Amino acid sequence: MGKRLTQIATRTGDTGTTGLGDGSRVDKDHLRICAMGDVDELNSEIGVLITEDIPESVAVELRELFSQVQHDLFDLGGELCIPNYTLLKEEQVAQLDGWLAKYNATLPKLEEFILPGGSRAAAQAHVCRTVCRRAERSIVKLGKHEAIHDSPRQYVNRLSDLLFVIARVLNQSGGGADVLWKHKKEPK
Repeated sequence: MGKRLTQIATRTGDTGTTGLGDGSRVDKDHLRICAMGDVDELNSEIGVLITEDIPESVAVELRELFSQVQHDLFDLGGELCIPNYTLLKEEQVAQLDGWLAKYNATLPKLEEFILPGGSRAAAQAHVCRTVCRRAERSIVKLGKHEAIHDSPRQYVNRLSDLLFVIARVLNQSGGGADVLWKHKKEPK
């Protein structure tokens, strides 16, 4: 694992480059740095979601889930930071699959597209989902130019699905409902 920060303002990035965990330096707009930044933003958005008013019936469970996800995202960022290094494990992807199955089983079948919204917590889960999709696109793009392992791509793909399902769970457990897309416009 790379060096831990002991000093925040190092001034080594003033020229537009940044250090990777293996000691190499790349431009701050390098695909690897963009992917790391998107994962970092996702982790921050999940931090906001954890602070939302989550219905009591699922609060403890979801906060524990999101805490684990935040740690996994740190692993993912570490893996992206060190070329040819593995931190994210298949078991972490499998854990997302388990949560997906568990929470999706509690929801009514979708018959229409839903809009991001409902409760504030559900809306924030949708923000997390869209940032997660951006992180996924960044990781896929990086993988077209550099060798990366499968787990990072798989993890963010499953996580975005889980965030969609959790947004629905938050609306349902809060006594609300999904906000359905009305594809047929009603006359005014």
